[in-house]
Amino acid sequence: MRVFVTGATGFIGTAIVQELVNAGHQVLGLARSEVSAQKLVKMGAEVHRGDLEDLESLRSGAAQSEGVIHAGFIHDFTRFSEVCEVDKLAIKTIGEVLAGSDRPLIVTSGTAMVSPGRLATEEIIPPFNPAWPRASEQAADAVVALGVRAAAIRLSPSVHGDDDKHGFIPILFNIAREKGFSAYIGEGLNRWNAVHRLDAARLFRLALEHATAGVRYHGSAEEAITVKSIAEAIGRQLNIPVASISAETASEHFGWFAHMAAVDCPASSKLTQERLDWRPINPTLLTDIENGIYTK
Repeated sequence: MRVFVTGATGFIGTAIVQELVNAGHQVLGLARSEVSAQKLVKMGAEVHRGDLEDLESLRSGAAQSEGVIHAGFIHDFTRFSEVCEVDKLAIKTIGEVLAGSDRPLIVTSGTAMVSPGRLATEEIIPPFNPAWPRASEQAADAVVALGVRAAAIRLSPSVHGDDDKHGFIPILFNIAREKGFSAYIGEGLNRWNAVHRLDAARLFRLALEHATAGVRYHGSAEEAITVKSIAEAIGRQLNIPVASISAETASEHFGWFAHMAAVDCPASSKLTQERLDWRPINPTLLTDIENGIYTK
């Protein structure tokens, strides 16, 4: 299959491209710079110049392809509402090109806000939350009505693995270094879920090949890891103290990241594993931390 991939040179995107190439697919990767273009060439992919705000580049990339994986997102939390609108418009634009063709379009979402405080499953569809305006799933549902086989992959808050430089775990490492101790809030029993980037990449390929329109898949290899255990693993790696802080001081300590440090978001991938025969096989989050990949 000839596959157009946005976000093709990012942390997750590069793993997706390599997974697709290794499986015999032809990849057309979106690149906005010469450095990104060369990275794609080295992986055996074709280069398509443009970016997520260049709608014509998205149209032409989708038109040349038999399927699309939309893994790109502008990770600028200082203008989060704006970049969520960019994401929504990108999906709409790609979907209009694919309309009536039953070609697959796999979009990217997250598990963290599906059902905070209780186990998230693939069949839970939460109402739109203005406080968290990312609308990739709603945008995908809208293009399903146009005859596109669109589906969403909800990724874990921690997609981990070698070369993770900008994800949530590096953020926690950087805060711990700056503050001189690794913190968790209260008892630290709130839970994240996690997935290795190589397992996530394989999930994207399987979804592309077998997706059902309108379905949500969960890229969650580990259902529940306490934030306290993550903080303790970071403390061991940095050889610094680990301590609880109060909810009242969380914003001062974690800054804009305080909300994520406090969220309780266990997530199951039982249905995803059954539907796509997806079996995570790579190291766990705590194993990656303990193996020192974040302190190299």
